[in-house]
Amino acid sequence: MSYYENGYIDNYLYVLGGFILEKTSQKLSIFDRYMTWWIILAMVIGVAIGYFWPNTANVINSMSIGTTSIPIAIGLILMMYPPLTKVKYEEMGHVFKDWKTLIISLFQNWVLGPIVMFALAVIFLHNYPSYMTGLIMIGLARCIAMVIVWSELAQADGEYTAGLVAFNAIFQIVFYSFFAYLFITVIPGWLGLQTHVVNVPMSSIAKSVAIYLGIPFLAGITSHYALIHFKGKQWFENVYVPKISRITFWALIFTIIVMFSVKGEKVVQLPIDVVRIAIPLLLYFLIMFFISFGMAHHRGTRYPIAASLSLTAASNNFELAIAVAVSVFGISSGEAFTAVIGPLVEVPVLLSLVNVALKYRNRFKR
Repeated sequence: MSYYENGYIDNYLYVLGGFILEKTSQKLSIFDRYMTWWIILAMVIGVAIGYFWPNTANVINSMSIGTTSIPIAIGLILMMYPPLTKVKYEEMGHVFKDWKTLIISLFQNWVLGPIVMFALAVIFLHNYPSYMTGLIMIGLARCIAMVIVWSELAQADGEYTAGLVAFNAIFQIVFYSFFAYLFITVIPGWLGLQTHVVNVPMSSIAKSVAIYLGIPFLAGITSHYALIHFKGKQWFENVYVPKISRITFWALIFTIIVMFSVKGEKVVQLPIDVVRIAIPLLLYFLIMFFISFGMAHHRGTRYPIAASLSLTAASNNFELAIAVAVSVFGISSGEAFTAVIGPLVEVPVLLSLVNVALKYRNRFKR
């Protein structure tokens, strides 16, 4: 369920730059109207903090348990809590019965996505093996976190998004280690490129899934059923949901500032390397989104489900990619640098793709 419904904000539509293409039933707040610019401002603030106060990265990195950054984990969990609380879990049965959609999502995420990212990494970064490996690792980590926020903003189907995320989480635990071995150790060798032996235990993948998906999922499900039981469905939808919806915005802003500040100094010092990594990433997000969006339109899929499929396919689990890169190659490695650049590119691009989805939603079934 989107927080734009139930009398909160009707017919809400974002467009890059903050313009509104459809009239709303009530005046939008300054945060809603200019969300794109608030996010861009958060990026600038984060980079500025990291550049002018380079010790910020050390302070943030010191607040970690293993490879898990506590500040980023808190931001992501808070960011995901409201959308996961609003999901109609009692109506999710139909999602797992829709095998055609699940198979399409499986193909997009675990066949098409890794192959597209591998091809782009080889084409653009074959002379920079550490960056190439880092990019491949991003492509192998399917999204289980921020896609829930993009889905919420795009007015996608919350139940389908939650179902696809859970589906990807299971496959990620089981297959990530094998895919890392295949795409980083085996296939590059066939092409005469530098290879790495990447050993990622399933327990490490399960830990990442438990932190970034399990905690907000458990909190969301508990809140959903407990509050409806004790306070009633009307109070839950008309009072509680609008109150918690703003948490997502502030948690997103906080997370962006933290992420950008960690690598702010390097972003400024190595702008050419940032651009070098950003180009294939940009192409990846665009290719995955438009192929998935086109497939959904061709199948006659309803817009909310099409948006869920497309945004899930285009997003990546940067938390896992960063954790693996740091644990295997070290925090100062080119692989870790590439993994951190991933979300710095993904945030503005996916936000723009949310606007693209909304702009063309009238061409889909409702």
